[in-house]
Amino acid sequence: MISRKLEKLLASCTSIKVKRLFFILADKHGHAWRRHLSPGLFDLGYGPRALFEKGQFHPQYGVCMPPELMPHRDDETGA
Repeated sequence: MISRKLEKLLASCTSIKVKRLFFILADKHGHAWRRHLSPGLFDLGYGPRALFEKGQFHPQYGVCMPPELMPHRDDETGA
């Protein structure tokens, strides 16, 4: 299954930024296998990281991201 292969890849990855970015993109695109992967199983490090200058702080994964990669908030009405 794809989620087992991804678990092995994430477990062998040594870059905190890459693992955080992986989960941000997986969440953003809504992949079906994402629900089988728990970020808590992998070392995502501690403290904030900056992947991009002049980005917005991602509340769940603690990295600065461009606005288009930020999660959409359902409670915003735009009014």
